[in-house]
Amino acid sequence: MATTPAPAPIGRRPELGGRFTPVPDEIDAVDLPVEGTLPPELTGRYLRNGPNRLPGEEPGHLFTAHGMLHGVRLREGRAEWYRNRWVRTRALEGHPFLSEAGVDLAAVPANTHVIEHGGRLFALVENGLPYEVDADLGTVGPCDFGGRLTTAMTAHPKTDPVSGDLHFFGYSPFPPFLTYHRLSADGGDLVSRGVDVAGPTMMHDFAVTAEHVVWLDLPMTFQWQRMATGMPFGWDESYGARLGVMRQDDPAGAVTWFDVDPCYVFHVGGAHSDDDGRVVVDGARYAPADVGVMWGGPVPGDPAAAAAATGAARMHRWVLDPRDGSVTETALEERGVEFPTIDEALVGRPARWRYAVADRGAGGERAGAVVKVDSDGTLAAHELGPDVVAGEAVFVASEAPGRAEDDGWLLTITTTRDGAASRLLVLDATDVSGPPVAAVTLPRGVPSGFHGSWIPDRCAPRM
Repeated sequence: MATTPAPAPIGRRPELGGRFTPVPDEIDAVDLPVEGTLPPELTGRYLRNGPNRLPGEEPGHLFTAHGMLHGVRLREGRAEWYRNRWVRTRALEGHPFLSEAGVDLAAVPANTHVIEHGGRLFALVENGLPYEVDADLGTVGPCDFGGRLTTAMTAHPKTDPVSGDLHFFGYSPFPPFLTYHRLSADGGDLVSRGVDVAGPTMMHDFAVTAEHVVWLDLPMTFQWQRMATGMPFGWDESYGARLGVMRQDDPAGAVTWFDVDPCYVFHVGGAHSDDDGRVVVDGARYAPADVGVMWGGPVPGDPAAAAAATGAARMHRWVLDPRDGSVTETALEERGVEFPTIDEALVGRPARWRYAVADRGAGGERAGAVVKVDSDGTLAAHELGPDVVAGEAVFVASEAPGRAEDDGWLLTITTTRDGAASRLLVLDATDVSGPPVAAVTLPRGVPSGFHGSWIPDRCAPRM
């Protein structure tokens, strides 16, 4: 029987080709072809960020390529335009991140996410400052919020849906290793505090509830000897793994730490406090052996686990009880998934649904899909077949009064595995496994990237 080869380690695909093939230029296209009917409520811009090296540059590591924004403008049932633009950072201009002058937090490839806050758009990467961009994807420049932000900013900030405050953090290979920040809804006030962790951990994401911040202090750490690889982080078996719970209303308060089974989590899929005061966190969890396959380093764990590893993350739940320090860990779904998202109106609150993407089927075969995961782990999938891969699926809520939690749409850019063609797919979130509501044909293959946002017209910055 033929076997399906394991995926190449992340960022190490040959020459970063196929669906990761970079595009060589910036283009504009108008009046894009649409199959189906675009809902009139979808009036705004779908923006997505991802790595895209300049023509002639060495491939290097996927995570270190320059950021490129891809945007599609939807209005009144039409796809008015597509455009793509590099984020013009000091890194793209050739300025070194590390030099004799120290660390330049603006010399970063802002290649991971794009968000709106306080009427401004920001392209994000976790090892430097955010870069402001305009509604047409032009680069405005680096932002340190009036000199108040002196650390890097995570690419995964969380907006509290009630206060509008933006919670985020910065991590560093130098002390202080972790700093928490809270930015007011209007962007005018920034509160910061240091958080004690054991060392320079690679903390890609975190979680919030209505009352807490939840830290992921996991054994992927900065290691100087790996600098030559282009990605100076590796698995550290001795570091330990723990989740930390910090009260939002006590900025100087202690963090309560909970030891968990060794793992790594790139992306959290939601968190909340339950009626008993426990903190519930969902995330796409890589077991130690899968970390090795995914990251391209030694595979931790026993030989049997290593042989069975696929390099995929699986939806997982941790229940942390501050009353007695206990932790419950539960696997929610066996199909490998990544990029979990939720309805942004429920950040930090109980939510039934998670949305994610899959690259392979339950048996390891190539099978791209957008999936919808119930709170008990039950999964529904919009299967794309073996030759198409979906990017992160962003939920856009319907404006119907009294809507159900999943009453809305999922927007994702799909790309063929050869990188030749892409579409903006619009799915009915109440019926993910059903046919698309609409599909916009994009004028080029868009490289598989990272994260994006739906920016409705009411939130778009002025031109």
